[in-house]
Amino acid sequence: MSIETTSPARFLRERDGHEARVTYVELFFDLIYAFAVTQLSHRLVHDLSAVSALQTLILWFAVWLGWQYTCWVTNWFDPERIQVRLLLFAVMLIGMVMAASLPLAWGERGLVFAISYVAIQVGRSLVVLGFLGSRHALTANFRRICGWLVISGIAWIAGGLLDGTPRFACWAVAVLCEYVSPMFGFPLPILGRSSAADWRTTEGGHIAERCQAFVILALGESVLVTGGTLSDLAAWSAPAIIAFLVCFAGSVAMWWVYFDTSSSAGSHAISRASEPGQMAAYFHYVHVVLIAGVIVSAAADDLVILHPPEHISGSTAWLLLGGPAIYVVGNGLYKRVVYGSFPLSHWIGLALLALVVPFAFHTDLLMTGGLTTAVMIVVAAWESISRRSSARGVEAVSAE
Repeated sequence: MSIETTSPARFLRERDGHEARVTYVELFFDLIYAFAVTQLSHRLVHDLSAVSALQTLILWFAVWLGWQYTCWVTNWFDPERIQVRLLLFAVMLIGMVMAASLPLAWGERGLVFAISYVAIQVGRSLVVLGFLGSRHALTANFRRICGWLVISGIAWIAGGLLDGTPRFACWAVAVLCEYVSPMFGFPLPILGRSSAADWRTTEGGHIAERCQAFVILALGESVLVTGGTLSDLAAWSAPAIIAFLVCFAGSVAMWWVYFDTSSSAGSHAISRASEPGQMAAYFHYVHVVLIAGVIVSAAADDLVILHPPEHISGSTAWLLLGGPAIYVVGNGLYKRVVYGSFPLSHWIGLALLALVVPFAFHTDLLMTGGLTTAVMIVVAAWESISRRSSARGVEAVSAE
């Protein structure tokens, strides 16, 4: 199906051949999700059990999916139009309630979380359908999206009314509905399914920049949490100062791994893709993993600064080693989409992290944090040198 309007729609972005820019209202909107990321990081610190980790994973997917679906809306609709801007502000308001309920989402605020989340997802989709009207070429696509969000919404609300394992099962089903359905074109009886042509007018550069903005937001929150933890210490001991420096160096290395070369390459790749909408979808699939690594690493940094000489246990080991490992895997998958292969530097980084595991149980949090930071620096340096050498080689061949 071609994306030509059969009926005029209101508030769409102009497609004039230029890349759609990220607006200030979109960046303002992201602040709600900065708050949500902090809430999830703190939740991990306060409960290191495997059950808590799985619960936090479900909540993180919900946070990401709420942001992701809104990101697609602002890819098509102009955030500078008052009506679209008001829609974003309404989502922000409800999103504040959702984020505030995250710490107790598996307890007494489960229904509050579910209702606010469903209000964001379904409410936004209904407003968009109102913007489009009944005869626009995008209407059928958004009807399918809305249909799947209603299905997942039922599971979210049902989970909010239940407790324990039934809640977990309902919310896991809801996450799968929202995460997997786009892979198959949101298929529904009568309404059919969407095709690649339905996403062909996607502004690839805009989607890439939105993902990059979320990464920098998550890394920024990690730095702020690190500084806040140091500030809250009653006495600044030498181990605490060293831990702070180690954690800051780790955040810089994580920034370097993602932003040194691959962020600009990602924008370029998605804008030149034959199916930019499909590649943009891949970006969303892999960034949820990548940013999860930032969240887990931020929680680990908190522990390292608070208790540098504490002996490693199973629960703290997965946090300190799991965060960097998840981040490296996410970056590797992202670069697989951008460059076509999983970088050798990232394989080496994962191997080094695996070697740290047995050693970690014979040392303390600060030493383990230092080792994982060293691994991230190796990955960042290797990747940077490798990409720059390849770029110089290409330039030399072109000059000949």
